Amino acid sequence: MDMVTPNERPDQLLGALRDKLGAAAVLTGSDVPARNCNDWSASLPQTPLAVIRPLDAQGVADAILTCRQARLPFVPQGGLTGLCRGASPEAGWVAISLERMTGIEEIDPASATMTVKAGTPLETIQKAADEAGFFFPLDLGSRGSCAIGGNLSTNAGGNRVIRYGMTRELVLGLEVVLPDGTTIITGLNKLMKNNAGYDLKHLFIGSEGTLGIITRVVLRLFPKPRSTMAALCALKDYAAVIALLGAARSGLGPLLSAFEVMWPDYWDVITTRAGVKPPVAAGHGLYVLVEAQGTDESIDAPRFQNWLEELMERGLLADAAVAQSLAQTQAFWRVRDICAEFGQVLGPHISYDIGLAVARMDEFATRCKAALAKGIKGCESVYYGHIGDGNLHLVSWVTGLSVAQQPKEEMDAIIYGLVREMGGSVSAEHGIGTLKKKWLDHARSEPEIALMRTLKAALDPEHLLNPGKVI
Repeated sequence: MDMVTPNERPDQLLGALRDKLGAAAVLTGSDVPARNCNDWSASLPQTPLAVIRPLDAQGVADAILTCRQARLPFVPQGGLTGLCRGASPEAGWVAISLERMTGIEEIDPASATMTVKAGTPLETIQKAADEAGFFFPLDLGSRGSCAIGGNLSTNAGGNRVIRYGMTRELVLGLEVVLPDGTTIITGLNKLMKNNAGYDLKHLFIGSEGTLGIITRVVLRLFPKPRSTMAALCALKDYAAVIALLGAARSGLGPLLSAFEVMWPDYWDVITTRAGVKPPVAAGHGLYVLVEAQGTDESIDAPRFQNWLEELMERGLLADAAVAQSLAQTQAFWRVRDICAEFGQVLGPHISYDIGLAVARMDEFATRCKAALAKGIKGCESVYYGHIGDGNLHLVSWVTGLSVAQQPKEEMDAIIYGLVREMGGSVSAEHGIGTLKKKWLDHARSEPEIALMRTLKAALDPEHLLNPGKVI
């Protein structure tokens, strides 16, 4: 291939690509949209040299070849709802956006699969599955904005991991364009059982767009729930939370679909600052949202009610409210999802996403809150998360400071140092990007990181695809 030095003739090459893909496919200069300059992380935006918007895998391959000819680093972009700068460009880079690669290509009822383009919003997939009589369980607060390709690239988690697993458990096949720009791997497998050699899709799921660009996906679909039950429970302490989780697993079995825990500091913020009407009174040790989904409301709802009553009689629950309608279930979920509005509620803050052993969550929250308050003057923090699958979220901030002024380095050192001490992960579901790269060795061993580097060098020896991300 005719490789040239950086920026020798990118204008001519981009112009030729525009002629090939169409005027709407290549945006430069003042035509570059602001949205393509950053993700949702609290970091300064950087304007890319160009935004390329292909319509299919071949268009992505053409875009990659153009970038390689011009020696321009390039970053794949989807819905740009990430929080770690995994899809953010640097100045002088090219953004390859999949925003025009949207749509449901096929729903196969017999195999219970859906084939979609990678730029399709998650909510579009959820609705299409529902209309076809199925259920796609991946669910995030950013469902209306995030794209399925990005969900795969970060191996997104969300609200129902406790029942259905992470995103990689919901994928059967992929189409991927490799960093050389000449290879398109079309592995749109629909088979649940396929042990013919390496399962290559897992190389790209969770790699944050550093090993290839996902362009199409085959997703698993599930039977549509015919009943949904929800309860918001108040408990005296974390030991009661662990007991409730065990009781939910044994008493509800496969019906259990969500187990969300909120500490008192979170409860105080949402009820006093965010104006959320609390389903149960304040003053308790912890709060838990339990959701169960089944196939027969006439059986499932009484079973759920009886299960809760038994726990009340045993004294495990200090208080509980049971949703009597879909509207009440949605109101319960708003209590948990209101964290998406913390920017307006708390002002500038820093978000964290960590993985820990379930038994040590409360110990971490207690120690971390004290360490932040002691180590950083005026630092406040609140805690909540998908505790049933070992994922704790927290936000920390110093009131009166802008995002740029927040002492993030000091917060990171305290939080990730404690994560390392307690044998956890610095990222449970948001990825590494650039913002957590410094702390990767707190969760991965040196041999693991060395193997990551080997894989990156094998697939992208020139390091032009999303360079500097993750490792």
